[in-house]
Amino acid sequence: MIERVEAGGLKIAKILYDFINTEVIPGTGRKADAFWDGFGAIVHDLAPKNRALLAKRDEMQAKIDSWHKARRGKSLDMAEYKAFLQEIG
Repeated sequence: MIERVEAGGLKIAKILYDFINTEVIPGTGRKADAFWDGFGAIVHDLAPKNRALLAKRDEMQAKIDSWHKARRGKSLDMAEYKAFLQEIG
């Protein structure tokens, strides 16, 4: 089990937390707490957008999979495939 620490409202793998705090932040003029608070705010802000994008990707992939299954064994018509991809987004 990966050991985790809490910072900025996030649960972070301790090895990553330690790396950021000891190797990345020193010399930047930033404090570790300020970094984690800012990073946590960004993650929380973008998480809903990321979930929506992942759902859209899953939807598009399902359409692509269905398209290929429906044409299994047939030669690929690149113009038809390109039109299909443009149609789904």
